[in-house]
Amino acid sequence: MTIEEKLKHIQDAAMTEAREEGNSIINAHRQALESLYQKHVDENRIQSATRIKSETIRAKQQLNQASAKAQVDLKRKLGKQQVLLKDKLFSEVHTLLGDFMQTDAYIDLLQDFINDSAAFAAGDPLTIYLNATDTDKKPELEHRTGLSLTISKDDFYGGVRAAIPGRNILIDHSFKRKFESEYDKFQFGGGGIIG
Repeated sequence: MTIEEKLKHIQDAAMTEAREEGNSIINAHRQALESLYQKHVDENRIQSATRIKSETIRAKQQLNQASAKAQVDLKRKLGKQQVLLKDKLFSEVHTLLGDFMQTDAYIDLLQDFINDSAAFAAGDPLTIYLNATDTDKKPELEHRTGLSLTISKDDFYGGVRAAIPGRNILIDHSFKRKFESEYDKFQFGGGGIIG
């Protein structure tokens, strides 16, 4: 073998070894890049999943807040409407009560209240008060019951009040107290609409 052939052979061998080494370096680099790429993809998937989960939770919280606010607004509007309807209803009751107070049945009711109060007093001194609007009924009621009646300075709308001073008792058959008590207790639907 000539020197030229030896040089050629060494050169070919060196080139083959260099190619193999270069290919090995390239493959190692490629694998490192692919591994890095896969790691990056996996991290992005995890971040995306985490972001989707947190955004879902945030969206649910916003929905719950909006729902709660809508419920509060609805209850507030419902409550206002109930108050308006309650006021209208009791205004009608007040009118009907005024009409009732012009009937003979009202005089009979006043007589029953007076008799009940006298029976409760059981002989103790008592003062029976009529509302000023019932002044015209006083003579007939005194005649029916045989008791002296006093016209009250306080307006209690109708009915009767009786005081038994010796026992510190006030018997209150006034329409005002009963009307206010029923107004305070009244709820729509028996148990109320608002829970």
